[in-house]
Amino acid sequence: MNYRIVKKSKLHNRKIISDDLSYWLSRSPEERIETVEFLRKQYYGKYPQRLQRIITITKQK
Repeated sequence: MNYRIVKKSKLHNRKIISDDLSYWLSRSPEERIETVEFLRKQYYGKYPQRLQRIITITKQK
C-alpha cells in the first residue's frame, strides 16, 4: 500500500482546486477507479456493498 502525505486546505482556494483537478486528469482511468475503490473500502469496510443503480421512470404528458 502506498501512503502519501495529505495537505488540508480550504475549498475556496481556486489554485488548490485547479491543482487537484490537474493531478486527477493526469492519472489514468485505471488509477482513478482504483482510488475510488480504495476510498469506498475505507468507508464501507472490508467487504463493501456494490454501488446501487437508481432508475426513475417519469411519464410525459
